[in-house]
Amino acid sequence: MSVSEANPGGSGGAGGATAAPWAEFGQQLKHLRRRRGLTQRQLGRRVGYHHSLISRWESGTREPAPGAVDDLERILEADGVLSPLVAPPAPHPERVRQERLGVGFFPPLPGGAWQGPVPAPLGGIWPDLLPPGACPLHGEDSCEVPAFGDLPVLLGLMRAACGDAAPDAAEPGLVHALVALLGGCERVAVHTTSTTLLGMAEHVLAGLAAWAGAVDAAGRSPAVQLRLAARFAQLAGRLRMHRGQGALAMAWVGHGLRWAGAGGDLGVRTTLMTDLCTLARLDGDGASSLSYAQAIGALDGRRGWITTLSHMYQVRGHAALGDGAESRRQVDLSRRGLDRLDGRDLEEAPWLAAGQGQLRMEATVAGGLRDLAAVTGDRATARSAARSAERALGQLPDGMLPTRLLLTVRLADCRVCAGDLDAALEPAGAVVEQAASAGRRTISQELEGLRSRLSATWGGLREVREFEERLRAAAEVPQV
Repeated sequence: MSVSEANPGGSGGAGGATAAPWAEFGQQLKHLRRRRGLTQRQLGRRVGYHHSLISRWESGTREPAPGAVDDLERILEADGVLSPLVAPPAPHPERVRQERLGVGFFPPLPGGAWQGPVPAPLGGIWPDLLPPGACPLHGEDSCEVPAFGDLPVLLGLMRAACGDAAPDAAEPGLVHALVALLGGCERVAVHTTSTTLLGMAEHVLAGLAAWAGAVDAAGRSPAVQLRLAARFAQLAGRLRMHRGQGALAMAWVGHGLRWAGAGGDLGVRTTLMTDLCTLARLDGDGASSLSYAQAIGALDGRRGWITTLSHMYQVRGHAALGDGAESRRQVDLSRRGLDRLDGRDLEEAPWLAAGQGQLRMEATVAGGLRDLAAVTGDRATARSAARSAERALGQLPDGMLPTRLLLTVRLADCRVCAGDLDAALEPAGAVVEQAASAGRRTISQELEGLRSRLSATWGGLREVREFEERLRAAAEVPQV
């Protein structure tokens, strides 16, 4: 039976020409869907794509995703009608499978057992749709997300990833739920000082690693699972870092780099390298921090956003080593690089666009110049650092409490280095209790630098002693 006989009402115009590049596929899809009595929304839910994309497929204005055609055939009982209408996809260079990863690729992971419920606050920010580009399965499409109440069942499915119980390599509902969960956890980490999501994040990571291993053992590519695992590893690494657990944070960063490399995710590889810079700096190892910052630029020198990040993190690496000339040169290079980012750069790194990019830049410059002023005693450099900290605070969106605390303490420290005690104690005094009780390693390290420099210069003054007493009292309050 020909395609036209199967759907006599869907002709393609004079001479059999189609009205759109994928019109013939779309006509058949619409015919088969209606034959099964499904709406576009119902079909979309069954195959894991948003109903608006089903509509575009049926109208012939969008090429069907190759990975979805087999599911459409099965759900619609199409008997092979759809597959011949789709050209086989050209192999993507990052996705060509060379060989299996093997069991050695999935070593023991940090973290213990987690039996708690999914935190209820995540339900309050649970999306109905993923934003375009967020889904590792469906690219730029907006994908429908399972209900928040289904999440425990889906996580259980993932944790059963062994043998016959393993979910499919591209289980759309589970993938969409994990992307939504990751986004919710990242928002909580940005807007609060809590690290209580760590147990759940590491639980998810164990399941993702098991799922990826099962997919790999079956001879299929686990790229989707590895990309998700790399992003969850970055989250877990940062939460461990905030708790002051540098070794475990470094372990997660190492796993994340391995998974992002195997999954072909250059963006996550790059941001994980910035985390290595931060961890080395927190451990007082400026030379390693600088080495990691330089390695960022070697990941892909053709991408402006990557070279700009490399320059930003070199600012602090050189400053920690007391190299003022090179640190200032890197400030100039990073500022120029940020101004020159093009559309492709901002598509790959949207968090460097507009105010977000300026915030990251000024916060980094403030930290680097403050470090340099602390080493050299140059008050002009300290004043420049304070101006950058003020600009960063001016770009900070509402609600980002941890960053506001860190930058406020950094501003106070810049002013101490500039010799302005009153201007330093004003912002520091406004946040000292909150900052000291936050339980974040990055903030506590800023506080310790501020305290030590205040004590060294003005330790005999009453207002400085009072500030130190407030700091000690706040730090002794047990964290919940």
